[in-house]
This record gives sequence, C-alpha cells and structure tokens, in this order.
Amino acid sequence: MSLLSACMIAASLPAGAEPALKPSSSFLFAERGSEQLWMDIYAPAKGTESLKLPTVLYVFGGGFKTGSRDHEYLMPFFRQLTDGGYRVVAIDYRLGLKEVTKMGIAQRDLLKKAIDMAVEDLYSATAFLLANPEATGVDPANIVLCGSSAGAITVLQADWERCNGAAVAAALPADFAFAGVVSFAGAIYSNQGKPRYRNAKPAPTLLFHGIDDKIVTYKKISFFSLCFAGSDALFPVLEKSGVPCAIYRFKGIGHEVAGSMERNYSLMDRFIRADVVGEKPFVEDAILTDSAIEPWKLKSLDDIYSTPDPKL
Repeated sequence: MSLLSACMIAASLPAGAEPALKPSSSFLFAERGSEQLWMDIYAPAKGTESLKLPTVLYVFGGGFKTGSRDHEYLMPFFRQLTDGGYRVVAIDYRLGLKEVTKMGIAQRDLLKKAIDMAVEDLYSATAFLLANPEATGVDPANIVLCGSSAGAITVLQADWERCNGAAVAAALPADFAFAGVVSFAGAIYSNQGKPRYRNAKPAPTLLFHGIDDKIVTYKKISFFSLCFAGSDALFPVLEKSGVPCAIYRFKGIGHEVAGSMERNYSLMDRFIRADVVGEKPFVEDAILTDSAIEPWKLKSLDDIYSTPDPKL
C-alpha cells in the first residue's frame, strides 16, 4: 500500500475510529461434501509479539443454526485479543441444526449429531494448525479454545472427547492437549451420565454462565443416561480433576452471557495469563452482577428454532 493510499483510508474514517479489523491470512482447512470450511487468522498487534501469548481458537455461537466466523459483532472482541498480544483463529463449522424449527428432548439425537459435526470440524481445524505452524504462525503447544453458546458447547465437548479417547479425537496426535478452554454459556452432552474426564486431565478451563439461562442450561438436564451438563454441574468435576479452573456465575442474567466476551475480556485475559501461561494458577468461584449486559429478545429454545433468521 502506498503512503497516499494509507492517508486516503485514514482520512475517510470518522474521527477517533480505528480501521476495520482484517485477518492477516485465511486458509481452507477442510471440505465436507460441497461445503468448504475456512479459518481466518488475526495476528497479534505490532509490538505485542514478544509476549508470546497463546493462540485463541474461537468458535462462534448461533444454536448450531446460524452464525459466522467473521460476523461484525465479533470484531471488537478479536481486536481486544490482538491488541493484548493474542493471535486469533476464527473457524467455520457445519451448522447441523440450520433446518430445524423445533428443539426439545425429542430432538436430542439431532442435537448430538450437530455437536459431533462441530467437534469434528474443530478437530480438523486444530489438526491443520498443528500441521502448518510456519504458515499460520501458531505454536502447536499453545492453543486455547474459546467459544460462545453453541461454540462454547463445541469447545467444552471437544476437550472432554479428547480426554475420553473418543474415536473422532483420532484426528489429533495422541499426546496433544489444548492449553486452555474458555466457555461463554456452554455445556457438555453426555450419553454416559454426568461427564467425567477418564483418560486424561482436562485443559485449564474458564466458565462464564448466567444463572437464569434457559437456552443452554446453567445446571444440568438428565434423561436416563443422557446428561446435558452446564457450567454449574461441570465446575465441581473440573475442580476435582486438579486443573486450574474458574467459574463466573452471573446473577439475574440468562443466556446474554454468551455475548459478553468483550465485557469480560479482562477476566479471560487474567485467567489465561495465570492458568495457561503459568504466572500464578488459581481456582476461583464467584457470583457477579452486570446490569449493563443488554437483555436478548430470544429467551428460549423455541424462540431460536422457530425464528427463520435469529440474530444471536
């Protein structure tokens, strides 16, 4: 870019505005039938590279029905991360519930299939990063998963499946482990009762969840051997495993926490620096309030799956 072009772009921006955040590179990491899956990589801001912070692999939300890796509402959060010295990888995954108009216990097999598809795609993205460290700039030993809503379910499920030796986890090297997991309103879907980490320890895990969440349960939903375990049910399991972990429970708030990444960046940054980078690992359990988190119009699963194009 010429100096003149740069000056013209700067002059066209509103006073005080920053240029739009753009990925430094994009890669096709998998093809599923006719569907291509891409990842965008956002490099750490200039001057922060020496911090050598982890790569944050982000999985978007949307009920496995909608959403995109490059939605404009994610850009302020991505900018916070890159300005703080993190590399961000935002990925596509197949939306297994995009044709669904109703969701409940009768559709549990559809939900499980959608989660499995998303986890498979996340593993493929991870395998691509592991195989291409020079092209992507990603340290294979330093990848933190982060997701919101359906994305939070995906990242929690992916680490749990890895620890339990699920067949789909064979896409990753046997000795591979994620450096951390950050979940904004997530849960784990288990066909074996309450989730347990049987073959390996989970990654250091940070949980954000609204106590009044009616979309992704804060506690757990059990149906015979089926268990959909939210943050409240998962935290004791994580704590018992002996890994660094933290949970922030938002009083008087529901699924809105799934979109609170930007507001809670400082807590996420603190956790990663302490528990992943290793400055001072800790276990923390706190109840928070945040009246500034705007309530969503969508309050239930019916709202999401009966709306043709829900804006999550």
